[in-house]
Amino acid sequence: MRYILLSFLVFLTVYQLKAQAPKYSNEFLAIGVGARALGMSNSVVASSSDIFSAYWNPSGLLGITTNREVALMHSEYFAGIAKYDFGAFAVKFNDKSAGSISMIRFGVDDIPNTSELIDGQGNINYDRVTTFSSADYAFLLSYARKTNIEGLNLGGSAKIIRRKVGDFGSSWGFGVDFSAQYRKDKWIMGLMLRDITTTFNAWSYQLDDKMKEAFTRTGNTIPVNSTEITLPRAIFGIGRNFSFNTNFGLLTELNIDFTSDGKRNVLIKSNTISIDPHLGLEFDYKKVVFIRAGIGNIQKETMPDNIKRTSFQPNIGLGIVIKKVLSIDYAFTDIGNQSIALYSNVFTLKYSFNVKKSEED
Repeated sequence: MRYILLSFLVFLTVYQLKAQAPKYSNEFLAIGVGARALGMSNSVVASSSDIFSAYWNPSGLLGITTNREVALMHSEYFAGIAKYDFGAFAVKFNDKSAGSISMIRFGVDDIPNTSELIDGQGNINYDRVTTFSSADYAFLLSYARKTNIEGLNLGGSAKIIRRKVGDFGSSWGFGVDFSAQYRKDKWIMGLMLRDITTTFNAWSYQLDDKMKEAFTRTGNTIPVNSTEITLPRAIFGIGRNFSFNTNFGLLTELNIDFTSDGKRNVLIKSNTISIDPHLGLEFDYKKVVFIRAGIGNIQKETMPDNIKRTSFQPNIGLGIVIKKVLSIDYAFTDIGNQSIALYSNVFTLKYSFNVKKSEED
C-alpha cells in the first residue's frame, strides 16, 4: 500500500508544473478504448478484467481467463474525418502475473496542403496541392502482478508516444502509468494513475521558407522546437456486482477523474484540481448477452440567453460472447460535448484462446 500512497503523493505535488503545461496535452489518450468501456461512459477502472485493462487498469490483466487474448477496435469521429484504432495482444504467464503490448492510433488523413497553391507569379495552380496526415500514436507495454494481500493486484504501463503532422512536425514522448485493483466479495475498487511521473513530448519542426511564409501571411505563429508536458491524472473507481438469480446480473460502477492541469469545465473544478465523475451500468444474461449504459461529461453550458445549465452525455452499448472465446461489442458514443451531436459507432472484437505448453517450447 505504501507504493500507492507514494504515487498519489507524486500526483498531488507535480501540479506545480501546470504553468508550463498546455491543457489537454496528449488528450487522444483520454478518449478510451473498447466498446464495453465507451458504452459505460469509461466507468470501468475497477471492473476491467481483460485485454483492454492494458489501457484502463493494467492490474486487471490478471482477470484474463485464458493464457492468450487479442483485441481490435475501430471507430470514426467527426463524421468520419478522424479514425481511431486500437490493437493489443496479452499473455497470462501464470496465476500471479500477466502482460500485454498494445497500440493506439488517432489520425486524420488526406489533409490538403495548400501552402504552395499560389506560385511565385501569383497564379493559382491546384496541381500544386498535396495531402498529408496528422496522427497520434501510443505504444503501451503493460504488466500486472498479484500481491500477497488477498484480492489486491498491482500493475503499470510504460508508454511511448509518437505524434506526427505530415513532414512538418513530429514529437517523441515517454510516460509511465501505475494502477491497483482490489476485489472483496461483490465489491470492486480500482485506482489508475496516468502519467504519474509526468509525460514529456519533445517536438521538432522541419519548415521550409515557403511554409514559414504561409504561416506569416495567414497571421499564424511559426512553431519552434519545444517540449510539451502532460500532467498526471488519477482515476478512482468503485463498483458492485448484483445477482438477481442464476441468469441475470448487474454491475454498477462509479469512476471519478482527478486532473491537475488547471480548471476544466467539469462538475467540480478549481484552479488546482478538477473532479469529473461518471457512472456506468452493465446488465447481463448468463454472462453471454450484455446491455450497457453510462452517463458522463457532466458540465455547465451557457445558453443563448446567458443562462447556464448542467448537461451530460449518455452512452449505450451491447455485447455478446460466443462460445466463451469470441466477444463482439458495440457502443454508441461521442468524444465531445453532447451539443455537438456527433455520436459514433464503435466496434471491438476480442478473441481468447489457450496455447499449450508444448506449443510454447
